[in-house]
Amino acid sequence: MTVAITGVNGFIGRALAAHLVAQGTRVLGLSRQGTRLPGVENRRTGDQPDAHTLTEALAGASAVVHLAAKAHQTDAALRQDDGQFDVNVRLTDALLTASQQAGVQRLVYLSSIGVNGQRTTGRAFTERDTPAPVEAYARSKWRCEQRVQAFSAATGLPHVILRPPLVYGPQAPGNFGRLVRVLGQGWPLPLAAVHNRRHFIGLDNLVDAITLCLSHPAAVNQTFVAADSEATSTPDFLRLAAGAMHRPAQLWLVPVPLLRWAARLAGQTEAINRLCDSLEVDSTALRQRTGWRPPFTLAEGLARALQTGHTP
Repeated sequence: MTVAITGVNGFIGRALAAHLVAQGTRVLGLSRQGTRLPGVENRRTGDQPDAHTLTEALAGASAVVHLAAKAHQTDAALRQDDGQFDVNVRLTDALLTASQQAGVQRLVYLSSIGVNGQRTTGRAFTERDTPAPVEAYARSKWRCEQRVQAFSAATGLPHVILRPPLVYGPQAPGNFGRLVRVLGQGWPLPLAAVHNRRHFIGLDNLVDAITLCLSHPAAVNQTFVAADSEATSTPDFLRLAAGAMHRPAQLWLVPVPLLRWAARLAGQTEAINRLCDSLEVDSTALRQRTGWRPPFTLAEGLARALQTGHTP
């Protein structure tokens, strides 16, 4: 198998490329400015790749993992501006056409659990739920999923769609990286009173799921949600992360309604919701169809994330 990875220089792309190279897989790294990752063949696409450019970049590829996307900006932009994420849809359209022209045999598209929604209330998200994306970024992911499914139905291009929750790992960007910096600096967090249930997914577990979906026959033309085996509360997640860094978690007991009120005054409603709300993910379908089991527990994944290069 020869696997092409878009967004190969990103947080997930680097880990996936290293994993596949270690397995002896030929990896083509597609990126705007090129890549120097060990063992990865450089396929530079430029800043605004079209179907022709991408077809050339995919020469020799038997499978594609589509990771490249314009990602999260500010909370306000996420809620209000779909236009800033149109680039995600355009890139996906071009990649689909290029994949067909290059003779690709399978495309794995990395979406987001945000397609399902922002929170759960007593029942975990599954791939059978009616999509209800709230943020503009998640809406763009849903539009890309629809493009992938329609193109596959029209042309026969085999595909797999994965929707992970927040991904944690070494040098993780976004919310996980910010929380780790706060923990590492010893700042207190007023979250001890939060009693929620959230699923996350470790970078190594996600890479394992993507790798499986590249070749497993039962994954073809399926959409799967994918998460770690166990859910946890935000305070317990922070305690595990702090323990992995051999630091105490400074968690203060502040009533959740007061937290939400203060966040609303500060314009941080979405941020506090992500810390206080539940978001559970039921990965049963992926496990039953493919036999996938996350290779690492939450505690093991956090230990690997925070003892292998993540500096607060």
